[in-house]
Amino acid sequence: MHSSAIFLIEFGAIILGLGLLGRLAGRLQFSPIPLYLLAGLAFGEGGLLPLGTSEEFVAIGAEIGVILLLLMLGLEYTATDLVSNLKTQYPAGLVDAALNALPGAAMALILGWGPVAAVVLAGVTWISSSGVIAKVLGDLGRLGNRETPVILSILVLEDLAMAVYLPIITALLAGAGLAAGSATLAIALGAAGLVLVVAVRYGRHISRFVSSDDPEKLLLVVLGLTLLVAGVAQQLQVSAAVGAFLVGIALSGEVAEGAHGLLSPLRDLFAAVFFVFFGLHTDPASIPPVLLPALALAVVTAGTKIATGYWAAKRAGVGTKGRWRAGGTLVARGEFSIVIAGLAVTAGIEPSLGPLATAYVLILVVIGPLTARYTEPAAAWITRRRAPPEPRPAAVSSVDGATETVQGQGPVGPA
Repeated sequence: MHSSAIFLIEFGAIILGLGLLGRLAGRLQFSPIPLYLLAGLAFGEGGLLPLGTSEEFVAIGAEIGVILLLLMLGLEYTATDLVSNLKTQYPAGLVDAALNALPGAAMALILGWGPVAAVVLAGVTWISSSGVIAKVLGDLGRLGNRETPVILSILVLEDLAMAVYLPIITALLAGAGLAAGSATLAIALGAAGLVLVVAVRYGRHISRFVSSDDPEKLLLVVLGLTLLVAGVAQQLQVSAAVGAFLVGIALSGEVAEGAHGLLSPLRDLFAAVFFVFFGLHTDPASIPPVLLPALALAVVTAGTKIATGYWAAKRAGVGTKGRWRAGGTLVARGEFSIVIAGLAVTAGIEPSLGPLATAYVLILVVIGPLTARYTEPAAAWITRRRAPPEPRPAAVSSVDGATETVQGQGPVGPA
């Protein structure tokens, strides 16, 4: 009973604190994500008041938060939208990988960590945080913007690329042979392809199965189906986030609208828990020794992500303001980067890789919501500052010809 009471006190304090921070952020017209992360940092390992009893529950809640964020994103779009976007945006995925993976690999080699660590750090810097970006898009009211499908296409391409990348990196870290690594990769690709085919071809049947006039039954069926598919995807070494996103796009029509309204409060709750959990598992003492290389890497890859989003949105015919918004929104890194770094730390590849990845992600996960909001206004301000001065008025003559103003001169009297 005592441990149960402590759990209720700790978890209740977390939820209450999140509510107050969210209210403060709302008054400041600011995304609450950085405040959630800093709160987790303050009460995590090495923080002011470490939590213990509720940690395991918070970890599970964090996983559910990421799954719900991606499910809600999927509900915004149909399977046809997804396939169309993937067909048109795959060049942006290639540009994204080249611009954002190479800086991480280069940093690892400069620090002398070796090729395996270079592949790991390349993944850390490559993948944007779907969870953070989904939350930011909702907070800023941009889910209906023209650039949002471009952003989502890049995120989905990254998540699907993880189905290939994670088995490869797992085999490299374990020192597995070619045969074992190829088998793992084949299973991951097959599972991802199967889920995608089911979502695209049989989405109507899934919607019909899930549909219910009773909100309670609809909530239970949609939530249960999402968690089930996410769990199976994770077991097959495919991202649980990808599974949840594909469940979302498989649902359409009234089912999608009803599920969106029912699941929104749950998404907000568990998404907040996810961001707190991220901070809870970061020891503030491990950050200063790797802060400078992490900061340098963050500056470089923030710029490359903005360039990626700008180029992809321009290619899709989005206006200049939307291009800058797309680039700024993609800056945040998060859950995938930590997962990748965690695999390397567990394998004992490089002791400093974990703290560097943590510092890097913390910097960008705090800066990400800021770049999403202010990149476009900042670009507009710089453009105005660099614009040439407007020419002076051309010559204008009065009706009777008594006085005229000549460009570059003052009034001139009659000849």
